[in-house]
Amino acid sequence: MSETDPAIRTDIPHSARIWNYWMGGKDNYDIDRVVGDASLEIDPDISAMAVQSRQFLIRAVRFLAGEVGLRQFLDIGTGLPTMQNTHEVAQGVSPEAKVVYVDNDPLVLAHARALLTTTTEEGVTTYVDADFHEPENILVSARQVLNFSQPVGVMFMGVLGHARSYEDMRHIVRTVLDAVPSGSYLVFWDGTVDNPNYVKLCEEYTKSGGVPYEPRTQEQLAAVFEGLELVEPGFVPITRWRVDPAQVGSIQDVSAYGGVARKP
Repeated sequence: MSETDPAIRTDIPHSARIWNYWMGGKDNYDIDRVVGDASLEIDPDISAMAVQSRQFLIRAVRFLAGEVGLRQFLDIGTGLPTMQNTHEVAQGVSPEAKVVYVDNDPLVLAHARALLTTTTEEGVTTYVDADFHEPENILVSARQVLNFSQPVGVMFMGVLGHARSYEDMRHIVRTVLDAVPSGSYLVFWDGTVDNPNYVKLCEEYTKSGGVPYEPRTQEQLAAVFEGLELVEPGFVPITRWRVDPAQVGSIQDVSAYGGVARKP
């Protein structure tokens, strides 16, 4: 992979690039592969979490675009494009869907400009360069594309562990949800402290120079949905959220919980 932007640090690991490595992608550097391999030695299940989190995203977006009929999505902390990104899934169900991606990493920005493009003539796909610690700025940019008088699907997919504190995490989600109307939905998942190997992995990642990632308890994560109406089956392991009945029992569980909920 060649260097394209001096702002892209190749001497410290980056969670989005490591995730890309675990997913079989090529958008990563030596430092990411070294830390990624070391992480797999600590927690061999982490690559399964990467794969299953994408499957959860696909199921959730299909549900919202299909059964619910949402036509607007705000995907905050999107990370590097891989397979079946939010706009591809949403516009595959509803060609007129509008998708706004948010991230503040220069490598993600470079790839977003090239790859996160609208897949249909009717739809809109765009990218906002912003830090999720500043949700007000995100909302200003998102309003230029999305109609906030109509329901929006707000997505935080395995990123809020990067919040500087649990209080910041709650504030970020609350600020965005306060701005969208009744009938909007929150899609959220994150890793938990249930697996000590995953906790150790996050600790070692921080020591390696990466931006700290803090796993939470199930109770802390579930509290993100307070005041919302959880869609069945509720806040559950992501491998158990609306999976094909034929796959039940054959999918490896991972230390990640998530859900989808409606703003009343």
